[in-house]
Amino acid sequence: MTAQQGEAARALLSYVASLPLPGPDAQLLAVVVTIRAARGGTGNLTGADLAALRLHDSREAVEALRGLGWQIGDGIFDSGPDAPPVPVTVPDLARETDHPLPLGRQVRSRVSGWTTRALSAKPVKKLPPAARLAALFAAAHSTATLLGQAPADLPEACRGALPDLLSKGFLTELSGTTFQVAPAVGHLAGMRPPTEEEKALRPARAGAGRWFAFRTEAWEQWKNAATPALRRHVESVEHCALCSQSEERIAEAFMLPAGNKFFPRNVKVAYGQWKDEHPDRGPQAADFTVAFRAEHGHGPSFKQLGDGMGWTLPRPVLGFAVVRLVANEWLTKAGEVPWTLRPGAAAQQQGIALPAARRQTAVAPAQL
Repeated sequence: MTAQQGEAARALLSYVASLPLPGPDAQLLAVVVTIRAARGGTGNLTGADLAALRLHDSREAVEALRGLGWQIGDGIFDSGPDAPPVPVTVPDLARETDHPLPLGRQVRSRVSGWTTRALSAKPVKKLPPAARLAALFAAAHSTATLLGQAPADLPEACRGALPDLLSKGFLTELSGTTFQVAPAVGHLAGMRPPTEEEKALRPARAGAGRWFAFRTEAWEQWKNAATPALRRHVESVEHCALCSQSEERIAEAFMLPAGNKFFPRNVKVAYGQWKDEHPDRGPQAADFTVAFRAEHGHGPSFKQLGDGMGWTLPRPVLGFAVVRLVANEWLTKAGEVPWTLRPGAAAQQQGIALPAARRQTAVAPAQL
């Protein structure tokens, strides 16, 4: 989400938390109804939508909303495949003045989609309603670097469910009312502005506006949850005597979600001017990754590649240069996993490959 959409998500949750509802079943249903009816006061809901929420008692939750004056037809209990959508009217949201959630069309749509994705996220989709509602609050109240602070209006049932989010991996750390959202669900972060305390944390990358709070316990927990192959890769970086990276820097690189992939025009222009002066950048970069991996046991970071090649580029331009090398298949990498740069398909066609890839190429004809 953008910062504006995150603010709207927090406003949605605060509105629902202020309603006199008996518990998480009714509150979770109210979140879904409210965001759909936010513009005009009426939204459609199907029986399948209601069933997908897996409430403990759907009828009781619907009756609680009816008790607030919300108009919901009995057709909402028909979850058959051909059941038509049921209009749900929320009088407060039909007001033309003093509207509790003045959301634009696009923001409403984005927050509605965010709600659906958050409730169906793998770590929480099978948890009880209180925990799934807690996940919405946790995600909405987390910063760009996934640091979170439980709001004062977090329902008590949700407060008690926060440890469940930790045990299921939606959170990587929980201490009192502060927490850190797991990178795997970092795309759900509400982009909450950081507090003064959070601002005081060391910037994760110069000029990037991202903060990272290193905690040994959270880092160990992240590694324990990693696949064996990823764990071996992490350890190869941690134990690399040539890199001598601090544990904090390594944890930061692996735990933080990937940064914004948008590159402004001025970066692309600067790259265009630079690439004309470096026509052999592709094969040279691929060659460098082979030599680097032979010495270090892992691939170079973007910065290590730039430094090793003598490319004196600003960080955004260097990032775009590597993105283009990957797009043109001179380099490849394992998704967003750091320190995995290696020769791509175009480089391998010119004989620039890691030793293992060379052996496979040599053996392949004999196997045909």
